[in-house]
Amino acid sequence: MMSSSYYAPPGGLRDQNTRTVDRAVFTEAYAFLPAHTLSDITTSYLPGWDKARAWVLARPMSGFAETFAQLIVEIAPGGHATKPEPDPDAEGVVFVLSGHLDLTLKGTHHDLSEGGYAFLAPNEDWSLANVSAAPVTLVWIRKIWTPAEGIAKPESFVTSDQQTAARPMAGTEGKWATTRFVEPDDMRHDMHVNIVTIQPGATIPFAETHVMEHGLYVLQGRGVYLLNKDWVEVEGGDFMWLRAFCPQACYAGGTQPFRYLLYKDVNRHMPLRGMLGR
Repeated sequence: MMSSSYYAPPGGLRDQNTRTVDRAVFTEAYAFLPAHTLSDITTSYLPGWDKARAWVLARPMSGFAETFAQLIVEIAPGGHATKPEPDPDAEGVVFVLSGHLDLTLKGTHHDLSEGGYAFLAPNEDWSLANVSAAPVTLVWIRKIWTPAEGIAKPESFVTSDQQTAARPMAGTEGKWATTRFVEPDDMRHDMHVNIVTIQPGATIPFAETHVMEHGLYVLQGRGVYLLNKDWVEVEGGDFMWLRAFCPQACYAGGTQPFRYLLYKDVNRHMPLRGMLGR
């Protein structure tokens, strides 16, 4: 179990005297969006969402990462989304960064505060509302669910970071752990959205290179992350978008745990007939 505060973008706009040269980069293997790129001028509004704005961190792109979209959505007091997901084939995860969110799922209300987590199955009946006096900020990850013979669709559920124990990686004495919200061998799930926690001074000690695409949103702490051939300093609010097979590793620094929300696509055959086999 891990209790923490999470970085939520404050919006705004950088001062005119700020230098333009920055850490933001888009390469053929990865993209890196520093926290301050989530400014007022990079927001967008979404159909079906009232009094809400979104930062789009990732979207399917041919020749890059193709399986998912990832957004940060800020909902003002009184804001809501009665039909948030426009695609009946899409599954999703909502993770609350700040504030109190009312999630209605199949007619049942759930109060999600910081660390609240909801998996939303394809073609699910769900809605969101901010019934508090302060903004709510959440991460929203979307993917088209990929059917497979003999495998049922997953079911929606609600939990939280605080309710879910982190599982230490073997041989690390708990210095590197993963909070898994679904079991890895549950074949209904073709995406995992987990939280990785690395204690200060600990490391991922090899360059992971694999077929899964990644979206990594840094919740708290700081570290140095290997992205392809580049070692990049990262901290709360930064976003890393990794194409399949992009090498990655990291060292955690600072004085608090380095934690990030991690998306990856899993548990399906590789499509051979174009994007998503279509």
